[in-house]
Amino acid sequence: MLIIFNLDEVMRVALIFNFILLLVTTSNSQKLHKSRFEYGWAFMHPYAAIHVKKIYKNTIMIYKGPENKLVLDSLESGGKLDAYRHVLFMAAFSQKIKAKKIRKLGIAHEKGNKHMHYKKKMEHGFLPDSIDTVMDLHNNELGIRIGSENKSLNYTELSNKVIKSLLEGEGIVTKRNNQGKFTDCNGEVLEQEELVQWNNKKCLIRSNE
Repeated sequence: MLIIFNLDEVMRVALIFNFILLLVTTSNSQKLHKSRFEYGWAFMHPYAAIHVKKIYKNTIMIYKGPENKLVLDSLESGGKLDAYRHVLFMAAFSQKIKAKKIRKLGIAHEKGNKHMHYKKKMEHGFLPDSIDTVMDLHNNELGIRIGSENKSLNYTELSNKVIKSLLEGEGIVTKRNNQGKFTDCNGEVLEQEELVQWNNKKCLIRSNE
């Protein structure tokens, strides 16, 4: 018996297969937290999702380089290292994938962070909040621009360009005092009761301040 599939059915099967492949092959210790919003993005963009996974595996080693903490800082939540992570990954993704798709991935990640907040789940030791979202989305856009404009750079060259952009103040970070505590824009230290709120008074400043 001859079974005939039309093109739409073949494409649908291929997309679902690639989506399942993505889920099966992401069980490693270096993966990022993935929310249902990010899995939804992967389901809609399975080919792009597979590229993202491959690029992430190559880029994570650049991000984890100890020299980055010397040049920037060691703050993975709200600091220059946090900004570097977002800009670098989005830049690397945008070298190979259309900016529109990568932008949607960044938005999906932030939706997941809001869900984490209300589930009281930490990210890098802190509850995600609305200020983090504004910071991340800004730094994502910087990364998308850098990657889109520098498609031929290798990962090390791309990292150097990202660091240069942050040291020149193109990214944004959250303000802290000399003791590393979050403050409002007037320099007043924010207490823990304030920081656990989704909307709080954390202050965003340029990454060269």
